[in-house]
Amino acid sequence: MTDQAPAATALSQDELNSLTDQLIEKLKTVFDPEIPVDIYELGLIYKVDVSDDKDVAIDMTLTAPGCPVAGDMPGWVKDAVMEIDGIRSCNVDLTFDPPWDPSRMSDEAKLQLNMF
Repeated sequence: MTDQAPAATALSQDELNSLTDQLIEKLKTVFDPEIPVDIYELGLIYKVDVSDDKDVAIDMTLTAPGCPVAGDMPGWVKDAVMEIDGIRSCNVDLTFDPPWDPSRMSDEAKLQLNMF
């Protein structure tokens, strides 16, 4: 007899779709304080992986490496994601490869910033 936890069962497509919607909703609650648009619409989220155990790994960037909230924003993202019921953990990594540029913004973000 071992003390290991049972292996997680694979998330169904419905569970994954629901979790994806929840993740996007939460990511849209985090804003770059210098730009009145959320980080998801700005295109700052590069990758989100969810394990069957509901561990979330996020790769994100900032609009500029010298962004004054560089030390804070990953924590804001983690806090927002951890509000989702059932999420076991969240790890947020900052990357600047590739560097962010305005082409990553959604049409919604461009409209909000009058960039059309």
